[in-house]
Amino acid sequence: MQGMTAGMRRALARARDGKTIDVAEAAILLEARGADLDTLLDHASRIRDAGLAAAGRPGVITYSRKVFIPLTRLCRDRCGYCTFATAPAKLPSPFLSPDEVLAIAREGASMGCKEALFTLGDRPEDRWPVAREWLDAHGYDDTLSYVRAMAIRVLEETGLLPHLNPGVLTWRDFQRLKPVAPSMGMMLETTSTALFTEKGGAHYGSPDKAPAVRLRVLEDAGRSNVPFTTGILIGIGETILDRAESIFAIRRVAREYGGIQEVIVQNFRAKPDTAMRGMPDADLQELAATIAVTRLVLGPRMRVQAPPNLIGDEHGLMIRAGIDDWGGVSPLTPDHVNPERPWPHIDDLASRTAVSGFDLRERLTIYPEYVRAGEPWLDPRLLTHVSALAADDGMALDVNPSGHPWQEPDGGFAASGRVDLHTEVDVSGRTNDRRDDFDDVYGDWDALRDRLPTAVSITGDGAEALRQAARDPLALTDAQAEALLSLTGDALDELCALADGLRREVNGDDVTYVVNRNINFTNVCYTGCRFCAFAQRRTDADAYTLSLDQVADRAEEAWAAGATEVCMQGGIHPDLPGTAYFDIARAVKARVPDIHVHAFSPMEVINGASRTNLSIEDWLTGAREAGVDSLPGTAAEILDDDVRWVLTKGKLPTREWVDVITTAHRVGIPTTSTMMYGHVDNHAHWIKHIRLIRRLQEETGGFSEFVLLPFVHHSAPIYLAGIARPGPTADENRAVHAVSRLLLHGAIHNIQCSWVKLQDDLCRQVLAGGVNDIGGTLMEETISRMAGSENGSYKTISELRRMVELSGRPLRQRTTEYGTPSPERQAAAAASDGVCASVRRVLPVVN
Repeated sequence: MQGMTAGMRRALARARDGKTIDVAEAAILLEARGADLDTLLDHASRIRDAGLAAAGRPGVITYSRKVFIPLTRLCRDRCGYCTFATAPAKLPSPFLSPDEVLAIAREGASMGCKEALFTLGDRPEDRWPVAREWLDAHGYDDTLSYVRAMAIRVLEETGLLPHLNPGVLTWRDFQRLKPVAPSMGMMLETTSTALFTEKGGAHYGSPDKAPAVRLRVLEDAGRSNVPFTTGILIGIGETILDRAESIFAIRRVAREYGGIQEVIVQNFRAKPDTAMRGMPDADLQELAATIAVTRLVLGPRMRVQAPPNLIGDEHGLMIRAGIDDWGGVSPLTPDHVNPERPWPHIDDLASRTAVSGFDLRERLTIYPEYVRAGEPWLDPRLLTHVSALAADDGMALDVNPSGHPWQEPDGGFAASGRVDLHTEVDVSGRTNDRRDDFDDVYGDWDALRDRLPTAVSITGDGAEALRQAARDPLALTDAQAEALLSLTGDALDELCALADGLRREVNGDDVTYVVNRNINFTNVCYTGCRFCAFAQRRTDADAYTLSLDQVADRAEEAWAAGATEVCMQGGIHPDLPGTAYFDIARAVKARVPDIHVHAFSPMEVINGASRTNLSIEDWLTGAREAGVDSLPGTAAEILDDDVRWVLTKGKLPTREWVDVITTAHRVGIPTTSTMMYGHVDNHAHWIKHIRLIRRLQEETGGFSEFVLLPFVHHSAPIYLAGIARPGPTADENRAVHAVSRLLLHGAIHNIQCSWVKLQDDLCRQVLAGGVNDIGGTLMEETISRMAGSENGSYKTISELRRMVELSGRPLRQRTTEYGTPSPERQAAAAASDGVCASVRRVLPVVN
């Protein structure tokens, strides 16, 4: 006992002095009672008050006036404490009908409610056939499709703001649902694995309650810039240490992504007819201590909530513990999760709050900080709905909601911004070395450092690896392949010679290229890729968006210059309509019917499918019908999520990239494949990536080439933040091109280097090490130039020839599919030297 007292004294002193506490100290503080608890609550109150003052609302505790819409009470999980989930036989219908949903929402709107809380069980169609049958009969692919449809109807017909609690969501689910809901939520509950894995545990038999799964949901919400509500549930069998670790797990995600808008600390209350009906209720002193520790750990900026209907008369105690929000309170609907505990009347809650010296004010389901921040947290499709209910400070207006159309944002393809960036980047460069929201859009840089992959020591024998490569390159082990990537000197020359022998066997000596034009139709993007220096906010000096006519004009110019291909990619602009990609492809094909449209990365495919609410297959089929001939296999970077989540805040995970690519191949759309390397990765990641590319090629046969893209560091945010290294070394560039030829032999015939990212001399070196293709004339290459590449934004055919001729190999023009262009195309390309006049640099006159 004496040791605990000393530990408590030390932990309280650290809390008093504003010092960071660790998990062990948090666990000690969670057991504070009596005078120690009073002291703890005082410290937590002080931190809360500082946060409210900084937020511009000192002395204010908030709540949201809501209606509770239990869309379905069916669930695939079997939690031991839940009375919300039930069996189909106990329900009149598996789902509420649209009329029932709207009746609740309309009545709530008439009473001044502004939030429509959609609560439902996790993916009930996976467990209950009747749920699957209902969805099929009503034309919905899955429960989330119905959630999305009902959220839109509530927005349009009542003006209430949906807050979605559909349980476990994937990254792609967030892309589908973000445009229809200003906020979403899911309780973490606990990080205790024992409650999930051990029979009799509260979460045993519930696949969606795995702590790792739920933490991934919190991360994916942050990656998707969704204002998210989460929290812990105390008293369900977890240990004190489990509880402390759960709070710290939430802190880690909140720091890294900035998307957790509130944390609920909820106490378990036993319910009849549940497996845990005999468990004691969580003690309210215990709840107060947990709230206070949550406040200490999460700090003054976090909004901390306790449900007011689960705390008896102890409202003052919870306020002392550091809450600043009471959550959603409904004047109309019961708490369907805790039906035995009615909501307090709002006037009564205001009185109880006032007793503790605080004012009660209404907020929206999306917290004021996110309302004021706007993009990327608030989708533009929801801006009208939120603005109609939000005061200047982001809090709720005293109005009754009314419906507004849910539609694509205005603006479409109006040209805006620095539309001449594709030429001016070679003259005057970028305006600033970084975008204006550098400190916010990418997440917390310090937290990101904790994610850096660990360094891997090289254990393979380089000499033996070379011998194996000569005998049978496809039999190389991962360790041998990694050893090859570390070769230098004569051994590296030998590796390159081996690779070049395979190249000659497969491709002959021709060095191929395509006459093409890159058209980056917008650089406005809020995805938060930390390696990308191209993306801009719409208000940044270098931001731009092209009109459809400008896109078509550039394609027509390219055709006149002999191009056979346009490659089109852009930022994930929140204002572009859901049909944007189809519109772009059609505009180009209408103007230049015979040009090959090589367009839209897997990230853009996901974005388009999400905005149009189509499956990936249906979207790709629509893209092909609109004129897309092939897809660039970009957005791959490194196909390992441990690396991807350092490189990017919000880009698609590996599994989604693979799904898009394999689906494209299945519907008959070929793609390229790429790897961007030399940043926060290591050689093991490169080998894993190349092997995945080979496996996919063996399954689908849809890759035309493998393109190696060394990281350009100069203006890359992740380099400016001191996290990434300054790109691969020259030896690594030579080795990885050669190893790619070895490992992909017999699967992908064409290995391409990027002259944009490599100096001419290094291009020649990799051409002597397995490379057979040097890409295209490009005409406008803005992405790498914005990152600091010094190799220009185009190369004429003459420049490509001069670069290649020193290698002693012939240069040959090709099509996207590696065929031979028509004589007419070759003649047009020769006449223009492969680059249209509008982008050529004007050389100064020398007297």
